[in-house]
Amino acid sequence: MNYNKAEFEQAYGLLSQLPESSEAEIAFAGRSNVGKSSLLNKLFNRKQLARVSSVPGKTVTINFYDVDGVKFVDLPGYGYAKISKQELNRFSELMEGYFKSERKIALVVQLIDMRHPATKDDLAMIEFMKAMNIPFIIVMTKADKLKKKAYEERLKLSKQELVSAQGAPVVPFSSVTGQGINGIKNYIEKAISDMEDK
Repeated sequence: MNYNKAEFEQAYGLLSQLPESSEAEIAFAGRSNVGKSSLLNKLFNRKQLARVSSVPGKTVTINFYDVDGVKFVDLPGYGYAKISKQELNRFSELMEGYFKSERKIALVVQLIDMRHPATKDDLAMIEFMKAMNIPFIIVMTKADKLKKKAYEERLKLSKQELVSAQGAPVVPFSSVTGQGINGIKNYIEKAISDMEDK
């Protein structure tokens, strides 16, 4: 897959706007400010194709990118409290609707900030994907922000915290150093290949 061919397609704010799913989709989920846009930019080898926001909760749309005929789907960040009830309802409908509308989801890349324990929302997302039988990997972001000892400690603890993920691959990642990016690409490509074989 040629990631350099990535193009932004469209942002959708309502469930009714979502296009039909005809190609394999790789979805990126995680809390607000966890680093989804930074990961996408690293995958695409671009600086600002996915817009990085300094304001948590800014992405309340589902953003679609086309990469060599595969859709990369940037989902809105969850767990940010400072949005209105109306926005929260729209967000819930959008997220749940995306997953429940028989889309061709090959893989969900679930992002968790490596510096902190997985949140209730993170764990709920993992439970949801298991219940829906959606394949996923866990990417631990901001790995470069931890010193060696703290890094090793968080890696060990995260395996205990994420026991509910039942052996899903866990990849430490840094958008600064590029750590983990090749592993993530391998999982993405394998998931697409597995879907095509079905």
